[in-house]
Amino acid sequence: MARDTSSKDSSAARLERSPIHLLHRAGQCAGDIFQLEMGGGDLTPRQYAVLITVSQHEGLSQTNLVEKTGIDRSTLADIVRRMLKKGLLQRRRTKEDARAYAVKLTDEGWRALKATDPVARRVDDKILAVLPTNQRERFVQDLNTIVQSIGKMAPFDRMNKG
Repeated sequence: MARDTSSKDSSAARLERSPIHLLHRAGQCAGDIFQLEMGGGDLTPRQYAVLITVSQHEGLSQTNLVEKTGIDRSTLADIVRRMLKKGLLQRRRTKEDARAYAVKLTDEGWRALKATDPVARRVDDKILAVLPTNQRERFVQDLNTIVQSIGKMAPFDRMNKG
């Protein structure tokens, strides 16, 4: 039985116009560029995001870190565990809630952040360089609009488990 090629073409076109697919692919490309620029370093883009966030909010609880980074709770717990093993973070129980942990950068964490900042800037520059100069700021604003608007939804709204 012959397949309808117009159906195949419309499926391909759907992917090329699908924000969820394109954002995912763009994220993969950005992650690949980051890893390439890191030259074999073992810091990931999400670990870098955690370093930046913790550097700006020392003593932040892991719950607040989830809110500020958008990284889900179980993934963030795993990231923090790995960063503790690497000596990049330290954590302690919070005074307000003995069940919660507050995290802060170690000296090694500060060194890693300082070393990674120029790499991350180069990655951002490479990503934005594919756009005309007059579109770059708008692109970043549009991404922020998407993140801010969708991030305000309740988690169950984002998950849409039906």
